[in-house]
Amino acid sequence: MRPIIARNIAVPTHMADYSSQIVQKLWNYCNVLRDDGMSYDDYVEQLTYLLFLKMADERTKAPYVPAFGAHKPTSIVPEEYGWAGLIKRDGDELFDHYRHLLEELAKEKGLLALIFNKSQNKFQDPAKLRRLIVDLIDKENWSMMSADVKGDAYEGLPLRRGL
Repeated sequence: MRPIIARNIAVPTHMADYSSQIVQKLWNYCNVLRDDGMSYDDYVEQLTYLLFLKMADERTKAPYVPAFGAHKPTSIVPEEYGWAGLIKRDGDELFDHYRHLLEELAKEKGLLALIFNKSQNKFQDPAKLRRLIVDLIDKENWSMMSADVKGDAYEGLPLRRGL
């Protein structure tokens, strides 16, 4: 099996190793947030919102969109609430923007309303939100990961928790 490239980083050929690395990263960050008072369920919920935003952004770029001759695709997420808006903010500005985008996406129609219905920012510390966005989520190309790796990540967290 050939290595998969995720954001110019070669992924180990053996998917089980890569899956384990992703689960370990997610679990380590879960522990940081738990020490800050966030429950496991809240962590998974916040992680899901952020991964959705990141993957919606990835789907507007290569290899999903041809580089030449095509118009820039629009994301399912309105531009003002997209991933780029999170990445460029820091501190209280990031905190306020994240809270606001959750509220606004819940008001959208269709899939966005279903996903973000009653969503709330459960982070207590803007620095920890920023760290999750920049150090964990943005460093990976989640859309390029196989469904098995993503499934292992979501299944691996409850296993670590002992469920």
